[in-house]
Amino acid sequence: MNALPDSAPGFDQPIAMLKHCHDRIRKQLATLQQLPAHLAAHGADEQARQAAQAVLKYFDQAAPLHHADEEENLVPMLQAVAQGEDAATLAELVPGILQDHDDMDAMWQDLHEQLSAIGAAGGTVLSASTVQQFAERYTSHMEREESRIAPMAKRLFDAAQMAQLGTAMQVRRGILPAPAAGDAVAALRKDYGQDSLNEADVADDPFAQFTAWFEQALAAEVNEPNAMSVATVDADGRPTARIVLVKQFDRRGFTWYTNYASQKGRQLAANPHAALLFFWSELERQVRIEGVVERTSAQESDQYFHSRPLKSRLAAIASEQSAAIASRAALEQCYDAVAMQYGDNPPRPEHWGGFRLVPQRIEFWQGRRSRFHDRIVYALQPDGSWTRQRLQP
Repeated sequence: MNALPDSAPGFDQPIAMLKHCHDRIRKQLATLQQLPAHLAAHGADEQARQAAQAVLKYFDQAAPLHHADEEENLVPMLQAVAQGEDAATLAELVPGILQDHDDMDAMWQDLHEQLSAIGAAGGTVLSASTVQQFAERYTSHMEREESRIAPMAKRLFDAAQMAQLGTAMQVRRGILPAPAAGDAVAALRKDYGQDSLNEADVADDPFAQFTAWFEQALAAEVNEPNAMSVATVDADGRPTARIVLVKQFDRRGFTWYTNYASQKGRQLAANPHAALLFFWSELERQVRIEGVVERTSAQESDQYFHSRPLKSRLAAIASEQSAAIASRAALEQCYDAVAMQYGDNPPRPEHWGGFRLVPQRIEFWQGRRSRFHDRIVYALQPDGSWTRQRLQP
């Protein structure tokens, strides 16, 4: 393995900079490995004290920054873009890399105490076995990163990602100021690439396609796959959105339950047009659904209401959803009064029930690399059939 020259590459070459850090680590390890024999032969002379101080300075200051470069930037950035064999390689390597960092930090704590005594007060105790274990662990760790992680980064990262990594390394070292909050938000990027969406692969029927994606979200253990945003508009055309949970979907539409006197209930009574959005970030997917909302039958609302936990049923009666109230204590008092009045068998209140959005348009969105996403939309036709076409990202 060819060592880099002493002059460091610039941060515009962040992978080369990380390799240069490895070469500096190797030099410090070589110094450290010579110290036990030197102490045995010469004691804590000036040369030994200077060597101990140099090793201390590097592993106390520079090495933690290098570990942070890998843990907080390099590895997460690779995980965001790696696919197929690259993703499998990362899944194999990353746990061991992170464990190495923890183990090396623990070994360093033992060496730190001994080296501090040598550098400051002329101590002569330095565990040769711990030095050897520390050096061997670091060496194998660096070789694994240089042979497998660094080549992957060079192959997968584009110029913008290299610049992002180099900037993060400079900020960590105080060379560049930390970005302002607004700038940091603007710089947030995740490149998608888990899957694709092709016309030949999607179902002819949008409900069948949604069912397939929903089942995949369940299998992937997506966090609350049934959570969806519901967007409505008020009498002045101003939009409002909130998250609710879909409780049923079939060819009739997408159903959720709520207080009919709530803000969304009042808005839907005045304008039944609405939009739904499912976002499954773990799968890099979203589904946009637009249509007209209708109320479910009283029988359907009764059936779902009585399937809910008792406390949820009591809360539905106690809360005048979206209305102002003086305090949490007042809200709790309303609940207690309802619980005392109805006990274990509260009836469904007339103001509570289901809404069903009957879709007219359903779009399936799959994240792709470089924001060149896949979008396929289904549109309902007057005869009840669905057309399907690709939209540009």
